[in-house]
Amino acid sequence: MRAFPKNRNVEKSEVFHLPQTGRFPYLSSLPRYQQAMESSVENRTSFFHLHLISDSTGETLISAGRAASVQFHASQPIEHVYPLIRNRKQLLPVLEAIDHSPGIVLYTIVDRELADFIDERCREMGVPCVNVLEPVMNVFQTYLGTASRRRVGAQHVMNADYFARIEALNFTMDHDDGQMQDDYNDADVVIIGISRTSKTPTSIYLANRGIKTANIPIIAGVALPASLIEATKPLIVGLVATTDRISQVRENRILGATIGFDRGGYTDRATISEELKYARSLCARHNWPIIDVTRRSIEETAAAIVALRPKLR
Repeated sequence: MRAFPKNRNVEKSEVFHLPQTGRFPYLSSLPRYQQAMESSVENRTSFFHLHLISDSTGETLISAGRAASVQFHASQPIEHVYPLIRNRKQLLPVLEAIDHSPGIVLYTIVDRELADFIDERCREMGVPCVNVLEPVMNVFQTYLGTASRRRVGAQHVMNADYFARIEALNFTMDHDDGQMQDDYNDADVVIIGISRTSKTPTSIYLANRGIKTANIPIIAGVALPASLIEATKPLIVGLVATTDRISQVRENRILGATIGFDRGGYTDRATISEELKYARSLCARHNWPIIDVTRRSIEETAAAIVALRPKLR
């Protein structure tokens, strides 16, 4: 039995030396993704293969794998994602790929027989594997006193919550960047902020959770829509960041060749500082909460907004 392979230093050319699809025909139809190395990485670096096997989309595994691997800065994961694996025929070439590039195996397979087969083959290959959902399901089963249904892709069923998310996404796209200003009272959340404070991506992230979100740019000297000021239903929240952060993001923005565009004024720190001062004064005047997004990811900003909703009801 082969021992678990340790991290090792390898040439960059080795990192992408994976099985040829001609050897494993099924692999050519799998949307396997490999995490690209940053261009700043040296020619020799420590890496490990991370194999993610799912009978559904693989989103749960990708999130779990990345949440764990980010804690180990000395090693870079090379991700291999195998979604929609629901029978042995589909699984066999995946196991061959794992044997060719040993590493950590994480899987979410609800079919007990298929899960046991993965465990058995991984033991034979000498690679560690974890059924990510099984410990959680065992806790639920013990507490609730009933067995799980073991239904593949149950979290993606097209139920009322699913259609609520679709409705929220449609609403958010229609109300991006100050569009369709007449019905802000139909929103759950309205985000305001000066340019480059991540209003749109935060809105889309919230919409994907079923929260109808509009966003409006704050422009010095331009009044906010009366429909927003009069709205009583939505949580209205302002996003700000440091002057340096916004200037940096604006500098990196790919700008179109719009006639009359003032690039200097757009990235000037003094101008940005005045924009932020104006945005803060608007929020203070209307008693709207402010979130500083300087060091927050989109996910963290969205979580902060979600946390504010019950507090302001």
